[in-house]
Amino acid sequence: MSAVRRFIGSPEGVIGALLLLVLAAIALLAPLLFPGDPLRIAGRPLLVPFADPAFPLGTDRLGRNVLAGLVHGARASLLVGIAAALVAVAIGAIIGTLAGFAGGLVDEALMRVVDAFQIVPGFLLALAFVSVAQPTLPVVIFAIALGAWTGPARLARAEVLSIRERDYVASARIIGMHPLEIALREVLPNAIPPVLALSAVIVAGAVLTEAALSFLGLGDPNIVTWGSMIAEGRSVLRSAPYLSIVPGLALVATVIGVYLFGEGLATMLARRDRA
Repeated sequence: MSAVRRFIGSPEGVIGALLLLVLAAIALLAPLLFPGDPLRIAGRPLLVPFADPAFPLGTDRLGRNVLAGLVHGARASLLVGIAAALVAVAIGAIIGTLAGFAGGLVDEALMRVVDAFQIVPGFLLALAFVSVAQPTLPVVIFAIALGAWTGPARLARAEVLSIRERDYVASARIIGMHPLEIALREVLPNAIPPVLALSAVIVAGAVLTEAALSFLGLGDPNIVTWGSMIAEGRSVLRSAPYLSIVPGLALVATVIGVYLFGEGLATMLARRDRA
């Protein structure tokens, strides 16, 4: 409960959490709110918002329901953001822990790999990977994680360097635990909390990267996403700007919610360290 109280003490964290809860509820209820395929033609093309009660946010060039696409797009965006962050944090935390705990040549070799990945911007790495592979949702998630795991790796390594000399780690060595077991069972769990605070930034970046890939036509064509909706409205931006503005606002709200939630996590962890 103390962790919850520390988080509630951060107003920006509470606002971010509430915003994300609303988005998550919309994403989970999407099949109930708008059953069926959101990509199907549902009405007359280019209906403006609020002109027809059946289509509160209008329709696109093909007559597809914009609100249905927006709700179903929330599922794809949140799924990509959270899944990519989980993969990136898992890879980065394990590599950073192994590098920091082993030291020596292992540390040097793993950190050079991290440097090699950091040379290439994450979006370009994801763009190249998706361009070569088939643009399915799992490929997009892995491609985004491929450019985002280096930050967690460096942060985990820094934490492990300060943890590995503590008494409980020395006790584990004395009782004969294998070094790999010590690293993964004793050191890694204590190095994870600061890395988790970084995951909010990764989620926000992943959501934006997925939208950019979909905007360029490199997303999964069988799934509606906010990026593909923005791209769909690009050709009629002057006559029907709402087709790009509506999903764009949803994207902004998601990123702001994730950022505020991350600020709340950072504040909570800082108060825990002072306690």
